[in-house]
Amino acid sequence: MPENTDMLNDTIEKLADEASYRQLLHVCRDEAALPSGRVLREIVDLCRAVLFPGYYGGTRVSALTIRYHTGVNIHTLHTLLSQQLFAGLCFADDAGASGTADEIMVRAEQLSETFIATLPQIREISATDAKAIFDGDPAAQNMDEVIFCYPGFRAITSYRIARQLHLQGVPFIPRIITEMAHSETGIDIHPGAQIGHHFSIDHGTGTVIGETSIIGNYVRLYLGVSLEGARLPSGENNLIRGVPRHPILEDYVTVYSNVTLSGRIRIGKGATIGGNVWVTKDVPPGGKVN
Repeated sequence: MPENTDMLNDTIEKLADEASYRQLLHVCRDEAALPSGRVLREIVDLCRAVLFPGYYGGTRVSALTIRYHTGVNIHTLHTLLSQQLFAGLCFADDAGASGTADEIMVRAEQLSETFIATLPQIREISATDAKAIFDGDPAAQNMDEVIFCYPGFRAITSYRIARQLHLQGVPFIPRIITEMAHSETGIDIHPGAQIGHHFSIDHGTGTVIGETSIIGNYVRLYLGVSLEGARLPSGENNLIRGVPRHPILEDYVTVYSNVTLSGRIRIGKGATIGGNVWVTKDVPPGGKVN
């Protein structure tokens, strides 16, 4: 079939019209590639292989070989993460205000080293998450099943990785990592959220934890739980961008399935929120909402 040249040329002209793309165009620095979802998945997998040896990475690990495998993975992680951090830093600085490519690469390598130095702490807190999930779910046969199979644990681990990068001021990359976990597990945790130790999500599909949420220790959420921000009339969201607007859950809170906690409310220590409710007011310590 012959091409309709006039139609194609007309479409090209419309798409190339500055008025149509003014809000949508990103001009990249000449020396920088975009962050790669494929490579970031490899980075998360490498982190998992380091944090939980023998569960991920496709290699057999023993007490005799763990130092070797850890060393190989750490060096590969450093190289790949430095490259992706460089891409992210350049993507965030299309005006070129952050310095030369060499200067940005030095910063990326320093950020990568700082992140890698926190992996022992990420492992330590992730171990508490795995224990909390296992202790709270009688269907779990052992910790192996939690670490290797559970989507809640995978999502929390991705969050822990992304959270550290977020705390280091890394642009874009933390959000990409948590959105990849969202796509994989159905659990959406913003890297800006603050979450304590022994955190568990049971099943988890549809769970959403917003940017300024604060979650204490020994908190348990079930599927479909939403920690959502305060809502403003259309067009006014810029007024609260970056302002604390999501719920605070104190220690030992349990929130059952399909619950929405809305706005900057406080759920007191040891409170229980029953399923299928919408909560817009504070709940006192030890309180119950059904």
